Amino acid sequence: MENKPKASEEQLAYAGILNKGMWIGLALLVVTFIVYVSGMLPSYVPIEKLSETPQGSNVPYWGMRAHELNQAFNIPTGWGWVSLVGKGDYLNFVGIAMLGGLSILCYLVILPILIRKKDTSYAVIAALEVAVLLLAASGILKAGGH
Repeated sequence: MENKPKASEEQLAYAGILNKGMWIGLALLVVTFIVYVSGMLPSYVPIEKLSETPQGSNVPYWGMRAHELNQAFNIPTGWGWVSLVGKGDYLNFVGIAMLGGLSILCYLVILPILIRKKDTSYAVIAALEVAVLLLAASGILKAGGH
């Protein structure tokens, strides 16, 4: 019989939250996509409008760069999508944001375990991970062209 490495308590806790969160996020994405394509909620940008080419342009809306599309339809950027969550096309963002924030939750779950085990270096790393991820998600720091 082969000696297999055993997962630590914090690895199992992280993996358990990640697994459950992934399934919840996937279900959210499926449900919100069905709501969107069924038309149960009105869209902020009507889907039939996306194939149109605006006057003075030779590119249809769906071929535009994100910045151009945002300007054409007055779409908020950053966390501005939250104000549009009642629209079918923006409801999809809920599952995406939930999946994006899942790592933060996983680190928060293992932090007490690391502290209890007096694993100071990993506890500091986990706390820093949470801080960096929250700072990145906050939109306070601006980087890149989007």
